[in-house]
Amino acid sequence: MKELTIREAREGLSHPEIMFADDEEILVVRRGEPVARILPVTPKRKVRSLRAFLASQPMQTVPSEVILAEEREDRC
Repeated sequence: MKELTIREAREGLSHPEIMFADDEEILVVRRGEPVARILPVTPKRKVRSLRAFLASQPMQTVPSEVILAEEREDRC
């Protein structure tokens, strides 16, 4: 973790691509006390396509009409 004073942080903000180039947490301190923490951006999770999700689901072998009819018969 990198520590910067408020003055160093202010000066570095004019070139954030240099200051935050390495994916490391930065702690901003004032008189030795932490006042801010700058964290790297986490990459977004990749969302699977609906088609891929549906392909991974098991197919139902018995039609739903049959299952519902059986459940109704069991209730009576």
